[in-house]
Amino acid sequence: MTLVKICGLRDAETAIETAKAGADFIGLVFAESKRRVTPQECYDIVEAIKGGRAQGREASFDGPVRGEVSARSWFGAWADTIEQSAARWRPLIVGVFAGMTPGEVNDIADAAGLDLVQLSGGEDDDFVRQVARPVIRVVHVHEGMAAGDAEERFAPGVPAGLMLDAGSKGALGGTGQSFDWSVAAEVAPRTPFLLAGGLTPENVAEAITTCEPWGVDVSSGVETNGAKDIDKIRAFIRAAKGVRIGR
Repeated sequence: MTLVKICGLRDAETAIETAKAGADFIGLVFAESKRRVTPQECYDIVEAIKGGRAQGREASFDGPVRGEVSARSWFGAWADTIEQSAARWRPLIVGVFAGMTPGEVNDIADAAGLDLVQLSGGEDDDFVRQVARPVIRVVHVHEGMAAGDAEERFAPGVPAGLMLDAGSKGALGGTGQSFDWSVAAEVAPRTPFLLAGGLTPENVAEAITTCEPWGVDVSSGVETNGAKDIDKIRAFIRAAKGVRIGR
């Protein structure tokens, strides 16, 4: 079953309802954005989610050791360990960062009590290696980019996971627009990834059927007038979890 990440949450009530709806990840934005959380919002959400964990508060990950491994075996092993942690600690809390130093990312992640870090600003391998928590690296797929072009940016042994998102020149984060799903569909048999960009409750089932991603990520697609809409969040999760694929 495809994992689901609901990103850009800013209040504890919506986070709790998102968790009840079956989200595997919730995303808190620390990069410059209209969805950026304040310290108080972050604290309230993390306390609400971690306080509801029946088996304790801190998620753990027993991922593979860095070495000479293929992209498939490295990212596949990490996908397995993240799935296992999500099954136990759901939802995992992901901090979204761009335009910061590794030290700033680590300090915020420690203070906030994040489970995972998502880097959305085109950070290089050296940056990723300096981040203490498992990293989901975003690869922005630009118009005209082929699957091989995207895969050149995958570095086995560095990030724990990957996200394919639509990209535009000069943009640090996602655009809220979709990209050519055929690129993602070509990558899927070789490497697990989260699919992002332009997803909505209405098209997520088609996206999953077409691309067979490991997970899907949504932010603006579950909003009404710029605010998270819990009915849309529930509809998105139902639609995503209702698709069975043969990975």
